[in-house]
Amino acid sequence: MMKQEVTLKLALIPCIFLISLLIINVWIFGDEATSGPCQVALLISSIIGGIIGHIKLGLSYREIERNAIHSIVLAMEAIIILLIVGATIALWIQGGIVPSIIYYGIQILTAKSFPIVACIICSIVSLAIGSSWSTMGTIGVALMGIGKALGYSEPLVAGAIISGAYLGDKMSPLSDTTNLAPAVSGANLFAHIRNMLNTTIPAYTLTLIIFLCIGLFSHTQGQDIHQTDDIIRGLKENFFIHWFFFIVPIIVIFLAIRRTPAIPALTVGCILGGILAFAFQNGYPENITQIPSFISKNYKSIIHVAYHGYKLESGIPILDDLLSAGGMERMFSTISLIIMAMLFGGVMEATGMLQKIAESILNYVHSAGGLMASTVLSCIIFNILAAEQYLSIVITGRMYRASYTARHLDMRNLSRTLEDGATVTSVLVPWNTCGAFASSVLGTSTFHYLPFCFFNWITPIISILMAMMNYNIIPAEKQENEIKQNKE
Repeated sequence: MMKQEVTLKLALIPCIFLISLLIINVWIFGDEATSGPCQVALLISSIIGGIIGHIKLGLSYREIERNAIHSIVLAMEAIIILLIVGATIALWIQGGIVPSIIYYGIQILTAKSFPIVACIICSIVSLAIGSSWSTMGTIGVALMGIGKALGYSEPLVAGAIISGAYLGDKMSPLSDTTNLAPAVSGANLFAHIRNMLNTTIPAYTLTLIIFLCIGLFSHTQGQDIHQTDDIIRGLKENFFIHWFFFIVPIIVIFLAIRRTPAIPALTVGCILGGILAFAFQNGYPENITQIPSFISKNYKSIIHVAYHGYKLESGIPILDDLLSAGGMERMFSTISLIIMAMLFGGVMEATGMLQKIAESILNYVHSAGGLMASTVLSCIIFNILAAEQYLSIVITGRMYRASYTARHLDMRNLSRTLEDGATVTSVLVPWNTCGAFASSVLGTSTFHYLPFCFFNWITPIISILMAMMNYNIIPAEKQENEIKQNKE
């Protein structure tokens, strides 16, 4: 039982502390902000929120703690996936999978076509498997290597990969968020997907045009042709390269298409990477007496790489930088960031502060278009404060559903704006689970790749503009008529 009602001023205090500390950390620490400083900022802001909830609102410490821990538990699947992906990346490098993809990719793709092709490839894969995380953690890692070898900056390549990966996350019927948004709002799944085309097609078209122009006007091909030759030579000298290794990512993608959960699907990929490393990359025993020591040595090597990551020392700086990656250990900073972010979101929700912020936004809504625009903005705010796209979709959908009903609006309006605001922008927040994952897997700071994630920030802009122009706002009567027609 609360001592007093939550006010907007109280609700904003932890948010102001968090935003202020994050700005200071980015200014002082730069790229290192997410490797400790942001975690501390989230912890301090969580403590402030808890103190307000206990002293001013009268909530017990145990009640706040219970809700905060429950919030962290919601992120446990993401944490386990991060650890498996860390091991998978390292073993796919050691096993020759990533080197083989880079080797053939460099020779097939051109510098001019790479940005748009990378985006399209990730779009196709993510649409097929419905997962941006699996797309980024598998084909995305290889494309990062190809892009860097062709002379493109890491943030630009990451932007192309993320833009493509989130098309599928937003549109695929296999995607969790694509199913969650209509479930929360009460819309039909495929009607929801069709309605999303109104904002997705313009945003994706603009994204492809931008990446096409970047490729056409780039000068990387001439600058890096000798460097590319060095990379190809280095790959052949340090790894056994073969097109057959492509079978491993194909198997993972096939499992994802068959709706195999992410953890077992990625675990299969991780194990296969270790098998290839053992079978092809570490030589063979010269005689039967050396077999036990050979097995022991290679087993230790694979376990060490899975945990600590792969480190290449080829003498070619760009190749060493390219293929020294992965490992569970390198994910710990990201995991701590996710835990602290979920702690803050849990405290804010337990104290009713998140709900109060949403209610305050609704007070300024006076039209159907304004309601839809505010839904998109609220999703972005909750991606920042709750640090998890699922929470952003659920909290915003739950808060706004009654308002859509009161205004006699079809629930497809709500489900579409939830996706336009929550799904695609989650990866743009460094401490959000999606942003933390992408940054760790692709090896570049969220703040650096954000400007190049064209699809992810163009989509909410188009959605807001359409809402303000009252374009594609579907009345509830249309939904009722469609239901009647389907029954007939």
